[in-house]
Amino acid sequence: MNILKLIMGAALIAASAVVVAPLPRASAQPCPDVEVVFARGTYEPPGVGGPGQSFVDALRARTGERSVEVYPVNYPASGNFGDRIEFARTVVDGIRDAADHIEATAKNCPDTRVVLGGYSQGAVVAGFVTSAAVPDGIPTEYKQYIPDPMPLEVSDHVASVVLLGTPSDEFMRGIGAPPMVIGPRYKDKTIELCEAGDSICDGTPAGVPTFAHTAYVFNGMPGQAADFTVGRL
Repeated sequence: MNILKLIMGAALIAASAVVVAPLPRASAQPCPDVEVVFARGTYEPPGVGGPGQSFVDALRARTGERSVEVYPVNYPASGNFGDRIEFARTVVDGIRDAADHIEATAKNCPDTRVVLGGYSQGAVVAGFVTSAAVPDGIPTEYKQYIPDPMPLEVSDHVASVVLLGTPSDEFMRGIGAPPMVIGPRYKDKTIELCEAGDSICDGTPAGVPTFAHTAYVFNGMPGQAADFTVGRL
């Protein structure tokens, strides 16, 4: 879908001025105080992406001596919107990878506070990770590939969910995808931020994206999300 390629191509240009693949700290402990699990946007190179790095930097600036480590969700961040099933498979790859990592962290590092997040397509991935059930609108023949929801008790280990530039329900319907629904155990710890005029998240029907969708690297919203998160660690 050429429209969505424009969206993510513009976002990639905006993100190119920042470091998008955070390096692990040399002094990293096996179990950090905080673990950020972040899914990048479409076409961004492997890592957490530009908006994700801005959020990580803002969070580290607010956490003092607490250790903050980062797990970039391992998924293609594909732009293959023309093949609905194949594209859905790549999104599910991200959902499964993020959920598996969060569950493993909760088991192996029970005192670590997990922060789940994503930008644009990555926000959809992160949001679906919190789902309490398989969303409506998934083709019947594909439901067998959808991972089970995370165990309820895992939510106790997740401090916050940060979603930047999340495609709106109207936008999702316009591209033939089910709307993303935050699971009930995560609603109160979720912050969704949408830049004014961002046609991807402001309820505008799917169409040509506005420049505002590329602004999350520098618009201050990662800092707002970090403030929200610090209060819940």
